Amino acid sequence: MSDEANKANEASNTTTNRSYELRPGVPAIETYRALRAATGLGAKSVEGSAVGLPNTWYGVLVRQEGEPEPVGMGRIVGDGGCHLQIVDICVLPEHQGQGLGKRIMEALTAELERRAPEGAYVSLIADGDARHLYAKFGWTEVAPVSVGMARLF
Repeated sequence: MSDEANKANEASNTTTNRSYELRPGVPAIETYRALRAATGLGAKSVEGSAVGLPNTWYGVLVRQEGEPEPVGMGRIVGDGGCHLQIVDICVLPEHQGQGLGKRIMEALTAELERRAPEGAYVSLIADGDARHLYAKFGWTEVAPVSVGMARLF
């Protein structure tokens, strides 16, 4: 392979070859909004994000080695006692397929196992095929007994 071909191959594999770090945290408002938009989760307002993010019960961020901005995130929100919900699990498309969603779920599940009170009801909404990932962590579909409902304001 020529030097130019090697360089092109290395550039295309940069994402694959670099390591990732997952740490507890919540993204800045603009980072949060950008991650949601880039991953198809839908837009959230600046105002809503400013109120919601500080109320995170637990959150994780995934960063690629040497990069300042997160490439993935996941959060748990709720009252901290009776009801909790896993939300905002996403990984930028160019970083998908490397087990990062699984690592996010592992971290969130571990924190729930560590801190959630006995009997806490923890829920999530699975978009598309994400239900297969969540099932690996013990999540089960509740329909037809219960059906998720939503209303946007």
